Amino acid sequence: MHFDHVGNANDYATATWLVQRPEWAAMFGDQVPPSNAAAVRYSALRNAKTRILDGDYDVFGDGTVVIKSTPGHTPGHQSLFVRLARSGAVVLSGDLYHYAEERTLNRMPAREATEGRTAVSRANLDAFIKTASAQLWIQHDLVHWRELKKSPSFYD
Repeated sequence: MHFDHVGNANDYATATWLVQRPEWAAMFGDQVPPSNAAAVRYSALRNAKTRILDGDYDVFGDGTVVIKSTPGHTPGHQSLFVRLARSGAVVLSGDLYHYAEERTLNRMPAREATEGRTAVSRANLDAFIKTASAQLWIQHDLVHWRELKKSPSFYD
């Protein structure tokens, strides 16, 4: 997995890990290259309490927190939908989008464009966002990030 996705993952080995099946396989399956330098950063997750997911997953069963399967950036990439009582519905894009222009201009990283999964995931998530009347928060987008509340302020 990408080094920037797994920074302190080993610190959470006692938590329940919700992971898509293709992501787990890319991290721990038979096809993982032995030279995977990032693996040391998440090795403790191999034995963590894990729930393997095969698609979208309603975390609490009430629609307030839903993991959305959005493969492309990685085999089991996920985005997160959260319905907040006062702030409304929000989708955290993860690495599905990096900048707002990727969405408005329909552009994506070259490797992801050739594989095609990102385009399908984006179309599916965009349809979901519309249906859910959700805001899309793109974590890598510095312009958007500057507009968001920071601690001690919060969204609820």
